Amino acid sequence: MRRLRWPRWMPVDPYILLLLGTVGLAALLPARGAGADVASGASTAAIAFLFFLYGARLSTREAMDGLRHWRLHVTVLACTFVVFPLLGLASRGLVPVFLTDPLYQGLLFLTLVPSTIQSSIAFTSIARGNVPAAICAGSFSSLVGIVATPLLAAALLGGDGGGFSADSLVEIVLQLLVPFVAGQVLRRWIGGFVTRHKKVLGLVDRGSILLVVYTAFSEGMVEGVWHQVSPVRLAGLLAVEAVLLAVMLLLTWYGAKALRFDRADRVAIQFAGSKKSLAAGLPMASVLFGAQASLAVLPLMLFHQMQLMVCAVIAKRRSHDAQADPDEGPAVPVRATADTGGR
Repeated sequence: MRRLRWPRWMPVDPYILLLLGTVGLAALLPARGAGADVASGASTAAIAFLFFLYGARLSTREAMDGLRHWRLHVTVLACTFVVFPLLGLASRGLVPVFLTDPLYQGLLFLTLVPSTIQSSIAFTSIARGNVPAAICAGSFSSLVGIVATPLLAAALLGGDGGGFSADSLVEIVLQLLVPFVAGQVLRRWIGGFVTRHKKVLGLVDRGSILLVVYTAFSEGMVEGVWHQVSPVRLAGLLAVEAVLLAVMLLLTWYGAKALRFDRADRVAIQFAGSKKSLAAGLPMASVLFGAQASLAVLPLMLFHQMQLMVCAVIAKRRSHDAQADPDEGPAVPVRATADTGGR
């Protein structure tokens, strides 16, 4: 029997539908009392295991080899952890006209999250860009984000980050950094197993994210935070995020041109430097924001789906442009897979 596949004409990422279904489940049947304690404990364990798998997957040797293209990686990191946060800070002026303060905090957190890996690779491949550079750029961003995102959150969100404190930094280290390092250390022995069973483990880590979403939104329902969001505010948030994505897509493309990168590198910079990782952001938000995590991750969830839809169109257009210009030449191809985990 042929394996069932998501229709190519369907513009919505199927994983987003699962996330929305999880949100609906949390709204109808939120975890309470002892059930909330169990869900919270399971979510904590799932987050640790998620980052353990990230560490076990990342090849240290490949990452070190990628350092040779340091200008490209520095450019992507600057877009992800400097330009994005600056735009996030500038959006403060949109409160309270377009955004409420909690939604602004979530939008600012979105700008602090590392870039994606899988979708950056997939779209770069489709657009005939520098795929090896996209692989390394996404990996470096995720690695740096484990440390940079909490530190930036401490500096920019401060006491407004839903209870963010020095204890939150300790939790980040214990739940994210320690498991990641453990995965790197044990990669020598378990790397082969992880590679052979990457599809099964992919289901595990996506399931872990769903558990994190359910726990966060259950807490939000119990605390009544969803009463703070109206359809008008939601529309305002979507408009702001559309502008944010457009600015970053233009800046990464034309900024890379101004820095004299060739076309293949510009493609990698655009797709790695303009996106944010749902898989990395959700666990961090659950640690940093506590009961306010449901509102904090809402901007990230919306932005994730928006970036996939827009970048899919751009990647196809870049591919057609490359085919029309024989002087461009294709980059090293890889199999393009959907970024269903939001990485």
